Amino acid sequence: MDIRAILMGLAFAAMWSSAFTSARIIVASAPPLTTLAFRFLISGLIAVIIARLMKQTWHLTRAQWRATIIFGICQNGLYLGLNFVAMQWVEASLAAIIASTMPLLVALAGWLFLKDAPKPVAMVGLAAGIAGVALVMGTRLGQGVDLTGVILCLVGVLALTVATMALRGALSGGNYMMIVGLQMLIGSAFLWPFGLAFESLEVIWSPQLVAAFVYTTLVPGLAATFIWVLLVNRIGAVRAATFHFLNPFLGVAFAALLLGEQLRTSDFIGVLVIAAGILAVQLSHVVEIRKMQDKT
Repeated sequence: MDIRAILMGLAFAAMWSSAFTSARIIVASAPPLTTLAFRFLISGLIAVIIARLMKQTWHLTRAQWRATIIFGICQNGLYLGLNFVAMQWVEASLAAIIASTMPLLVALAGWLFLKDAPKPVAMVGLAAGIAGVALVMGTRLGQGVDLTGVILCLVGVLALTVATMALRGALSGGNYMMIVGLQMLIGSAFLWPFGLAFESLEVIWSPQLVAAFVYTTLVPGLAATFIWVLLVNRIGAVRAATFHFLNPFLGVAFAALLLGEQLRTSDFIGVLVIAAGILAVQLSHVVEIRKMQDKT
């Protein structure tokens, strides 16, 4: 892995992790679902325009459309929608810790439903990740964290797991940037009815709100996706995914630095254990790919 790939991976991890802090700022002053639907509308239109400039088409195969719809509903509608609602009551650091377990859940789902049995190192990683989450959640629940918000975050990360597994089918025929734009527009269409039906359109305007909305629309929404595409093309999806182990660290760090959220000793230990588990799972995949390449 060259230095450029490392810098790209670090940039992606930082952008992805920072989204929880900007989301926390947004939901403190604006209705979460309606704001998120508006964000996806803007991001989706920009991505589609970029895709058309890149000569990409929205004439997808049936399999691509199916995977894109699943991805748009599960990631944008359910995962981010539930997280935005939850962060009205739970801290950004806790939401980031829960969401960062996605690589572990993908590996677990592959084992349970696709018969993709993890290797011993990955098994240790899964066990470590579960233990880390149990430590953080046990301490937080004992200190009176809002249980409804936690449940919404947990359901959200399960939806993100489904979305991540569906993405494999969406990317099989190319048109990546177009698919990114379309799944954002699908997420927007999914969220609008819920936002308009259940939320009051009251907004407390401030420079912080505007900055957070612009940031989350352009940086985690578009720039992080673009960098991820470049990184995957450069080093492959499995190696690129190793950078996910940074997300627990960076998620709590941004929340502490920008929002002043208090970090507990159990959070620090739990994040270390979760990150180690994610790294073990991803590195086991890298090792298996290298073994297969050596055989061929």
